[in-house]
Amino acid sequence: MKYVTFTVPCYNSEKYMRRCVDSLLCCGTDAEIIIVDDGSEDRTGEIADEYENRYPDIVKAVHKKNGGHGSGVNTGLRLAKGIYFKVVDSDDWLDQEACGKLMEKIREFCGGGRCEFEECIPDLFICNYVYDHLDEGNSKVMDYRNIFPDGEMCTWDSVGRFRPSQYLIMHSLIFRTEVLRKSGVKLPEHTFYVDNLFACKPLPYARNLYYMDISLYHYYLGREDQSVNEKVLMSRIDQHIFVTKLVARSVDLKKVKKTYPKLAAYLVRNISIMMSISSIHLLLIATDEARRKRKDMWETVRKYNWKLYCRLRYSTLSGLTYLPGKIGGRLTICGYRFARKLYQFQ
Repeated sequence: MKYVTFTVPCYNSEKYMRRCVDSLLCCGTDAEIIIVDDGSEDRTGEIADEYENRYPDIVKAVHKKNGGHGSGVNTGLRLAKGIYFKVVDSDDWLDQEACGKLMEKIREFCGGGRCEFEECIPDLFICNYVYDHLDEGNSKVMDYRNIFPDGEMCTWDSVGRFRPSQYLIMHSLIFRTEVLRKSGVKLPEHTFYVDNLFACKPLPYARNLYYMDISLYHYYLGREDQSVNEKVLMSRIDQHIFVTKLVARSVDLKKVKKTYPKLAAYLVRNISIMMSISSIHLLLIATDEARRKRKDMWETVRKYNWKLYCRLRYSTLSGLTYLPGKIGGRLTICGYRFARKLYQFQ
């Protein structure tokens, strides 16, 4: 039995993928590591094969034509045999002590055939993640202590209030594999920022939640070619807008609100964050075309869901990024610069 499937999408990752894969090997044969070589042009595929040859009971190397990060995640999910599924980007890594604690808890829940009774095990584990500016020697832990009870099974009905800096991202989530498959989540190919869809669409299918106050995932920041880099995001703004629209349409908010009103409120907030990011970077681009795209993005949401549009338009987050006039734009950018410095994101 494999308790966890770690999927590592790789594209030209030869310089840093070993750090990632080595951090996962501490789980031993209770886990499987699927390294997806997404049409790399360097030694990524060769390194993946090397790991499979050295650890045949743990590592599986998959070679495919280039399809982007989402395609790598889709491939890993399709092949996964683990009870739980975790994506680890090839330039990131897991803390081994925290990983050991997570595996111990999963064994406790799923050992002795208990995994056959779905109501008895978590649908979703949530752990802290770390913004790691490794090259600068500083980091910042992002936790959920005020939202979820530590070490207790809970539901969406019992969650607390998210602070402005807090949201659930792919790096903090370990879904039960069958929950992901039941949700029907499938990420677009050749598109960046699809992790936002992965961290949103399956949430209503996760009934039982379990938070562990451990800093599991190290999210490396610092490479100039990273998709979250400000200049890179500006150059790929069309893809971010595209994913924002997908996220806004991914969940039936009216249906979710009937069952989990707190989750529905969070999902609206999550869409608001994505709208804010798109709006801010369109302001930074500062061209007539960017201003038109910003207006069109909001108009698309208005036509799709008028109530959602109103909530987003007048919310504290996204509403403040759609202030009228040049002064409104300047205020938005100043607020973004302050938040970026405060929370150390790239």
